[in-house]
Amino acid sequence: MQKLMGQLMKCDIDVDSLEDEDCVQVSQNRIRCSMSSLISWYESVKKKTDSETPSKKRNSSSRHWQSPPVVVIFKDMESFTTKVLQDFIVISSQHIHELPLVLIFGIATSPMIIHRLLPHSVSSLLCIELFQSLSCKEHLSTIIDKLLLTSQFPFKVGEKVLQVLINIFLYHDFSVQNFIKGFQLCIVEHFYSQPLSVLCCQLVDTKKRACSLSHDQCENIRKLPSFRRITLKIILCLHVFTSSLPKYPLGKQIRELHCACLENRVWETEEYESSLQLARMLNKTDLVTMLQQCVEILMSSSGKEFDKTSEKLKEFLTQFQNLEEASQEQDMSVLSQKELQKKTDLYHLQKTLLELKESRRSKKLTKFEMLRFEVVDYIDSLVRKYLIPADDRTLHEVVYFNTASVLREHLNAAPRTALHTALNNPHWYLKNQALKCDGGGISNKAPDICIAYKLHLECGRLINLVDWLEVCDAANSTCFQYSNLSFCFVSAFL
Repeated sequence: MQKLMGQLMKCDIDVDSLEDEDCVQVSQNRIRCSMSSLISWYESVKKKTDSETPSKKRNSSSRHWQSPPVVVIFKDMESFTTKVLQDFIVISSQHIHELPLVLIFGIATSPMIIHRLLPHSVSSLLCIELFQSLSCKEHLSTIIDKLLLTSQFPFKVGEKVLQVLINIFLYHDFSVQNFIKGFQLCIVEHFYSQPLSVLCCQLVDTKKRACSLSHDQCENIRKLPSFRRITLKIILCLHVFTSSLPKYPLGKQIRELHCACLENRVWETEEYESSLQLARMLNKTDLVTMLQQCVEILMSSSGKEFDKTSEKLKEFLTQFQNLEEASQEQDMSVLSQKELQKKTDLYHLQKTLLELKESRRSKKLTKFEMLRFEVVDYIDSLVRKYLIPADDRTLHEVVYFNTASVLREHLNAAPRTALHTALNNPHWYLKNQALKCDGGGISNKAPDICIAYKLHLECGRLINLVDWLEVCDAANSTCFQYSNLSFCFVSAFL
């Protein structure tokens, strides 16, 4: 109840404090943690909302609520104390008419866990409905599509940085929120460490900022190659063609294709050649569907850069339609000549065999096969024109963050390395230059545990206790008070 009231009333509550646990502090007023206080708050919010929007009336057919409900989300139902959860449900059910509550339980195992955690007397108070949210991988694909594969945001990440973020997501936590935090860290690091990041802005502001560049900034630009804007709609079109191919040569998810395009020239890879070969064997239905999706993608772009491309794809669709109509007319002509063929069955059979032999020798392609080859070749030309690797793009340092080592250092914890650095160089962490000792020696002013660690590095399994005491004596250190701690620490490293 304390946490629920604190979150609903938007106030900070220290649940673990030793103060009166029956009260919370809200705007310097003591309010008792009870359902009656929560109902009073709900009534006040309801009246305020009704007064602000008197013309809007809630549809009573939706869940039969006369008033908007309060939604409480339990992220991990299995982690809640069973008795507390049971009591909360029972208390809430007794006030359901005064305080409409909707409880959403996050279940990581099976829906049957509800009946294991809650007895029948409690579960019968719930009107249970099951639903399944999207998988975290689908949410990640949406994030990448909305953040990286769009021209709305000028900031981009390089292939190695993106791979670090994806690897942490796939092999550590499956957390979309942590992926977003890592992406935000890339933004902060890029704008903090890259002087030319001042040009990483919307296109309408670029000219104004370019005119205000200092001499040093212009010199930095002069040392870099020229810049050409990356076109990401083409990646979406290529993904449409390759995401449904057998064995997924370029990956099933668009993030895999995006990493491949950032890393190198994708058209020079074996996976791309395999994808083209498979695309040249697509049937007409799949090919037409893919072309229609590509036209929709290109038409949704804000600029006019792809008007000619979309017109060309529409022309291909028209040609496929004409082929279908021509094949239907040919079928009708074959049916009309059926009576004539009955009279010359032997002659017709011999003629057909000769035509088959001739076609095998010449290997002549049908009109559909020729058109299919033309479509795949056109998509290939678009890939070679637009999907240049990020490192080959001029001024890519302005919009691309490529320092994967910095990101890995912040996100992938290495406690052993950090401990080693802290114990070897305590002056960095304690901000005390008096503890600094050149030449790899041991300062007599260093903390006792740092002295023990350096002696451990020098001596291996056995530490000369006399050397330790001599160093401690020189600093008048009370090392005997911490000897147990130090020896335990050394034994952990042994």
